[in-house]
Amino acid sequence: MGWVPTLGLLAGAVYCLLPVIWVLVAATKSSAQLFSTFTLLPGSGLLANLRDLSAYRGGEFWHWMLNSAFYAGFGALLSAALSGVTGYALAKYRFAGRNAVFNILLAGVLMPPVVLAIPQYLLMAKIGLADSYWSVLLPSIVSPYGIYLARIYAAGAIPDDVIEAARMDGASEWRLFRTIAMPMMAPGLVTVFLFQFVAIWNNFLLPFIMLGDDSKFPVTVGLFTLLKQGAAAPALYTLVITGSLISVLPLIGLFLSLQRYWRLDLLSGAVKS
Repeated sequence: MGWVPTLGLLAGAVYCLLPVIWVLVAATKSSAQLFSTFTLLPGSGLLANLRDLSAYRGGEFWHWMLNSAFYAGFGALLSAALSGVTGYALAKYRFAGRNAVFNILLAGVLMPPVVLAIPQYLLMAKIGLADSYWSVLLPSIVSPYGIYLARIYAAGAIPDDVIEAARMDGASEWRLFRTIAMPMMAPGLVTVFLFQFVAIWNNFLLPFIMLGDDSKFPVTVGLFTLLKQGAAAPALYTLVITGSLISVLPLIGLFLSLQRYWRLDLLSGAVKS
């Protein structure tokens, strides 16, 4: 019966990949080909679709892509740094209220982002940051789930003996964290960065609520505006599909480039050094 789990995994893989395959195929079709027949055979309109997408409003799509890269890249980097410092402190320091802080973070993990969107907008509007890049970036920096992962990883990956030995050698707390803890936490922090990058890149509700100027839109909100206009101009649907395909490529590239950091043997190397 060993083939049953294999078939289940294959069925799950097909279920997950079929929409991606359809987007890949649909992006190669012209408007006439897209609405005439429903097949998984590629069309002949990919280059024309890319030209039309690049020419839309003087290259507005690529501006949306740059906005998404800024929000996701800068936000995920700051989030990983904050998660690393906070997780390390919660794992390796003893102070009053440590467990209470960690329990509050766990409650934040369980809180749906949709519940926080309106309060976040009201706070940003109150301090005059609504409809700005900061209104999307700042809420993305603090990730309760990222702090939780960093705390769990720091507790298991950084031996207390290594920390005590560094302190006995006269290392300051900042140098200890920067030169010893950070390299040992690298796989965990890369995971936090990747999760947060994907979450920010795919985020729709927060920038949709925060932003009114379409020049600040990320690609998710920008494609949604194109989709709404497609009701009156069906030719825009091909641009939406082509843009959706292009917007997935950075995530695929990020996964492939960062997977080399997910190695469990980093800990043994750090301890030996």
